[in-house]
Amino acid sequence: MLALGYTEHSFAHVTKVADDVKYILSTLGFPERDIEVACIAAFMHDIGNLVNRVDHSQSGAIVAFRILDKMGMDADELATVVTAIGNHDEGTGVPVNPIAAALILADKSDVRRSRVRNRDVSTFDIHDRVNFSVTEAQMRIDEDRKNIYLNINIDTKYSSVMEYFEIFLGRMLLCRKAAEMLSLQFKLVINGHPLL
Repeated sequence: MLALGYTEHSFAHVTKVADDVKYILSTLGFPERDIEVACIAAFMHDIGNLVNRVDHSQSGAIVAFRILDKMGMDADELATVVTAIGNHDEGTGVPVNPIAAALILADKSDVRRSRVRNRDVSTFDIHDRVNFSVTEAQMRIDEDRKNIYLNINIDTKYSSVMEYFEIFLGRMLLCRKAAEMLSLQFKLVINGHPLL
């Protein structure tokens, strides 16, 4: 990913995704074992980048299947992990079950300055600019468990809100579908203004 110039996809990313998956599912009252299985999917969801960035969700599902099957994981849980990984990318992903939905929401909400590997601002592409512009991103579920909010603060010195939508609109639409799978409404708030 570094050679390709992509944002950070290593332990910092997958740990944050796993933490957010756990937050979402525990807040909604899912069983502890479901949360653990979802965290396994979160830690492994980007393993397909080992093969290629293109279609990494499908190749990642296959790689994860091989690893977890050899470790003797229960077939039902293995299928759940593989399904979640295979459906986490906005190009082909569908929130087919609650664990896949939580993974989508957690993964697509990890937008932050520290994910940008390029440190030369003058050479930033749009992805670098948008990620670098995000000074804070926080996901929360309201007390009524009706809405899930992604609150983002953007420093418009580096990127506009329009540029955020230019590259993340597909991700946000997938988040809306994922939230619906969990009987939630997805709300995007940028710089204090509700946008979705």
